[in-house]
Amino acid sequence: MPNDGAAADAPAAPRPAPPAIPRSGHPALSRHVRMRFDRTRERYVLLGPESVIVLNPTGADILGLCDGRRTVSDVAAELQTRYDRVVDDEVAAFLSRLVANRCVEIDDG
Repeated sequence: MPNDGAAADAPAAPRPAPPAIPRSGHPALSRHVRMRFDRTRERYVLLGPESVIVLNPTGADILGLCDGRRTVSDVAAELQTRYDRVVDDEVAAFLSRLVANRCVEIDDG
């Protein structure tokens, strides 16, 4: 059967939007995920079952504040004391992607 190239030309299925993160939610790393400093990469990484996510310094700072006690708003407020420009929506979007990847859990209580 000849290959007509139809599969190669088909558009990729759109990715579902990450879940909305309530600003009053309390983010924490999922039980199966650990954040560690990788000396080889000289960066923090998230270690999960059969996965490694390399974090940039800002991502590591965000996750370092996600202890299950602080709210998403608290995390953004603390980051604003450390950095010149912090956008609450960007913090929430970062956490939302990690929730979608099951690296972070949000407790609403």
